[in-house]
Amino acid sequence: MTTPQPSHKALVPFVSVDHMMKLVHHIGLEPMLRGIADYIEADFKRWPLFDKTPRVASHSDTGVIELMPTSDGDVYGFKYVNGHPSNTADGLQTVTAFGLLADVASGYPVLLSEMTLLTALRTAATSALVARVLAPKGSKVMAMIGNGTQSEFQTLGMKTIVGIEEVRLYDIDAAATAKCAANLAGQGLRVVSCTTAEEAIEGAQIITTCTADKQYATILTDNMVGAGVHINAIGGDCPGKTELAPAILHRSDIFVEYPEQTRIEGEIQQLPTDHSVTEFWEVLTGAAQGRTSQAQITLFDSVGFAIEDFSALRFVRDQIADTAFFHALDLLADPDDPRDLFGMLERATPA
Repeated sequence: MTTPQPSHKALVPFVSVDHMMKLVHHIGLEPMLRGIADYIEADFKRWPLFDKTPRVASHSDTGVIELMPTSDGDVYGFKYVNGHPSNTADGLQTVTAFGLLADVASGYPVLLSEMTLLTALRTAATSALVARVLAPKGSKVMAMIGNGTQSEFQTLGMKTIVGIEEVRLYDIDAAATAKCAANLAGQGLRVVSCTTAEEAIEGAQIITTCTADKQYATILTDNMVGAGVHINAIGGDCPGKTELAPAILHRSDIFVEYPEQTRIEGEIQQLPTDHSVTEFWEVLTGAAQGRTSQAQITLFDSVGFAIEDFSALRFVRDQIADTAFFHALDLLADPDDPRDLFGMLERATPA
């Protein structure tokens, strides 16, 4: 990887929400999902190089604020992200985020970016990358249970990378399902709106759960899940928040990003700490097996991990070069003499 170097004037590229939207439309949503998935796959294949730690979380009664850091030795990255399920009642996003990349050699930031949109894109790209590897071959139908902010991104990621042709939507809020169905109209998919979760999973080879309530919940009961499916469980992402009945976990082969984090925040917080799981990077490198039979239930217990954000930021950094899709941000003090920060301040005194 080419390490970005700070400019002489230490101006930092900043990708705003407006720039991110323009970048997506410039590249195309589906090519961008594929590109981010490719970067994630490449970084997962060099997983041992990265610093890894569970995200640093500050929990409250209303949500969580987290920092997600990592480094490959050349570039450092982190994401700031919140998760506040009740925000939608006040007209606010459940999840907002921004992220940064820095040059390890100098410590200077080389990219600052919004990550509310980018997190939705990288989450969808990760889900679809995993499903491409673990879901039954030839999967064409996905059930999308939970039709909030992530649902369209998840669906289009699965269409682009896995090749699904039909999505079956369900949410306890019929307005959310109507919103999702309207947004997916004209995207080259059969979109079926359902009135129950049971109806949504009929004929689905992939089941994605993505609900927002911060509680132990049972979105899927054991008798709803038959043999030979792939479950993409992305809604459980903090302590005390799950979506699947424990019996499903005992019947499934479970794949995770980083066990130390997933045991705190994922579906497997319901299981003993010694319950066997497989790290997905090992499947990509051939160190572990993925799907081994058509009857197998594979479960991706996804909580999101810093390396995925690092990959997404790395993709954006490479794509904005020689474009107008960023501001040059005057973020860092840069005196002519690095020992004379006070002199720089004094020389800026108004006349």
